[in-house]
Amino acid sequence: MLTAHDVADFFLSPVDTEEGEQISNLKLQKLLYYAQGYALAILGRPLFADKIENWQHGPVVCNVYHDYKQHGSGMLPAAHIELDKYQEDELSILNRVRSEQGRYTAWALRDKTHQEAPWVSTRRGEEIGIDILKDYFRQVLRPSGFNFDLDRMKEAVEGEFTHVPNFETEEELLAWLERR
Repeated sequence: MLTAHDVADFFLSPVDTEEGEQISNLKLQKLLYYAQGYALAILGRPLFADKIENWQHGPVVCNVYHDYKQHGSGMLPAAHIELDKYQEDELSILNRVRSEQGRYTAWALRDKTHQEAPWVSTRRGEEIGIDILKDYFRQVLRPSGFNFDLDRMKEAVEGEFTHVPNFETEEELLAWLERR
């Protein structure tokens, strides 16, 4: 299992060699929250064991926060990661969070988390539990475009295929479609 610091390092690592996004501690905390929620909903397991707490400005992983608090509201230094530390499914989750949530500013993410059930349903200083995160993110995440319904796939492959003839004109095609 990864640590919250491993996940933080992923978000703090440059997206490409020429340009890396600058991230504040506030934004990093929200990305950690979303990464944990996405993993719980999609993988059915947490990415990291560290607790997430309800703080004034949204969800926070305390030990990561404290490691970076000396930067105040400034940008955090870039991190360099060893990709072999991450499993493929974990990288998929982290890249999805970076793509979907990373485009928002720190304050937009803060405001967004203040509208979400995991933060709203816990009191200040209280842990935002794994079950609350899992239930919430299972409800709100868009389902993947890929369908793993094997019975339906088997039926589609073994079913009848329609042969579509070549048509000379659009009218021939429309007439053929009307007969179907």
